[in-house]
Amino acid sequence: MNLYKLGKFLCTVIFYPLYRIKVIGKENIPKDGPVIICSNHISNFDPPVVGITSDRNIYFMAKEELFKNKFFGGILKRVHAFPIKRGMRDRNALRQGLNVLKENHALGLFPEGTRQKNGEVGKGLAGAGFFALRSEATIVPCAIIGPYQKFKPLKVVYGEPIDMTSFRQEKASAQVVTDRIMEEIRQLHKNHR
Repeated sequence: MNLYKLGKFLCTVIFYPLYRIKVIGKENIPKDGPVIICSNHISNFDPPVVGITSDRNIYFMAKEELFKNKFFGGILKRVHAFPIKRGMRDRNALRQGLNVLKENHALGLFPEGTRQKNGEVGKGLAGAGFFALRSEATIVPCAIIGPYQKFKPLKVVYGEPIDMTSFRQEKASAQVVTDRIMEEIRQLHKNHR
């Protein structure tokens, strides 16, 4: 069993009963082909929770600081995470993300770039729009509705894919596309609270 599958199994047996996870709309995630799952970000547990509630193996960007420790960084790489430098344009991370999509994998993004500790949906950074415009990936919005409290229900809601055709044709800006994605996440969050 590889480390990703082992991690997914362990997180499943721990998180599902602990947070009484309820998943809605999982069928909106395509079974194959490139996909970008864009979620709001409320906790450090969000990546494993998105990972266990999707049937796809998901590649995540993680802040570069997490890779400084060689042991922990090695584990992160083996569970499909790759580093990104925060607060600047990281060409290497952008290239890696596009390669993930070119290889028909799923890329998990938290467009806000940092956790929103109040549980609300914040403003997204342009990175999500960049990947949406530069790839042929299906864009699936996701809302994590917490808080993470033991034995209290946590919802993970996957919305219908966002049609990117007009944005790609009109060569919309990355920020405009991210704003549209965040609007969908905000709507899911509001409708399923």
